[in-house]
Amino acid sequence: MAVSLGLPCAVSLGGRTQASTQPVPAVASAPSAQLQPNPQPAATDELTVENPAEIRQLQPSQLPASDWQGSSFPVENLQAYSSAFGYRESPTGGYTQEFHYGLDMAAPEGSYVHNWWTGTVKQVSDDTNCGTSVVVQSGDWTATYCHMQGYTDSDDQGRYNIDREIGLQIREGQLLPAGARMGRVGMTGRTTGPHLHWTLKYAGNYVDPGYVLRAMYQGQQAQKTP
Repeated sequence: MAVSLGLPCAVSLGGRTQASTQPVPAVASAPSAQLQPNPQPAATDELTVENPAEIRQLQPSQLPASDWQGSSFPVENLQAYSSAFGYRESPTGGYTQEFHYGLDMAAPEGSYVHNWWTGTVKQVSDDTNCGTSVVVQSGDWTATYCHMQGYTDSDDQGRYNIDREIGLQIREGQLLPAGARMGRVGMTGRTTGPHLHWTLKYAGNYVDPGYVLRAMYQGQQAQKTP
C-alpha cells in the first residue's frame, strides 16, 4: 500500500537531463496536504530519529517564496509515495511510533534518480542505514538521496560514488545541474524494498518534501493557466 495522494498525475516540467534525450520527469503527482503514512509500507526504510523534539522543522510559511521552475522531480518511474515525512509505526514490526525525516518514493530497481536542484555534491557515502547516498547543497537547501545502487570509493582526487553497470560516477565537489542523473534506485542500506529516500533541509532545518512537491505541482498548474 502507499501514502494517499490528493492531486492527479499528469503534468510535465520541461528540460532534459545531461545524460539522456528523455524529458526530465515532472511532478508526477502531488502528495495531499495531510499525508497519511502506511503502517507497513512495501518500500521504505528505518531512517528515523527517536526524539523528534531534537529536529528543527520549518513550516511552509517559514520558507522563501519560489516559482520552483529550476527544479526537477527526483526519480523516474514513480510507483507510489510509500512513507511520508513525520510520525509512523516502525516498518519492521512492532507498534513503536518513530519520526521519519524524509519522503520515501517507491520505483522499480534501476530507475534513474535525478538531481532536484542545481548544486554542489557535498558528500557521498555508502553506510549501513542510508546506503549508497549523495548530499547536494543548493544555496540554503540541502538534499539527501539514499538507497541508490553502486558504492563509494576514493582516489587521489577524492571520494566518489560509482555505479559500474552504467559507468556513472558522482564526485564530491562536482557541480550537478537540475535534472542530471546521479544514480539509480536500489536497495542499499536498511530498506524493505527498492525506493528513493529523499530528505530536504533549508538553512539546516528539516522540511517536509511533500510540501515542496505540492508547491512544484501548483507552480506547474499556474504556468498552464492562460
